[in-house]
Amino acid sequence: MKKAMVFGTFDILHKGHEYLLNQAKKYGFLVVAIARDENVKKIKDRFPIHNERQRMKNLRKLKIADKVVLGYIKEPYKIIAEENPDIICLGYDQSFFVEGLEKWLKDKKMNVKVVRLKPHKPHKYKSSLLRERTKL
Repeated sequence: MKKAMVFGTFDILHKGHEYLLNQAKKYGFLVVAIARDENVKKIKDRFPIHNERQRMKNLRKLKIADKVVLGYIKEPYKIIAEENPDIICLGYDQSFFVEGLEKWLKDKKMNVKVVRLKPHKPHKYKSSLLRERTKL
């Protein structure tokens, strides 16, 4: 069975996340790497609402991912080498840590397919919109 991998913060879980995870699951055994709180703060200039342990727990409750792990703070791609996926599934709007991904994979001589997944009602199910609407 092939192994697929997804990365993200997954702070306010919503139907868009479920759609993304279910799409990724179609590629095989699904590993989800959760962004570390410290990295979220660096990237988004704010900490997530839920800490990394709670976000892991929330994702496990969905029972879509076969494995949920924490990423690394200083070396975000290190988890890829450890998990050795066949496919990396990126969200339709995912941009952080994506720019150097293909070069890193090539440098590490990892033959990993990178795919972009489709959005699910992005005008309605997008974390930044939900955060704004709920004033979180």
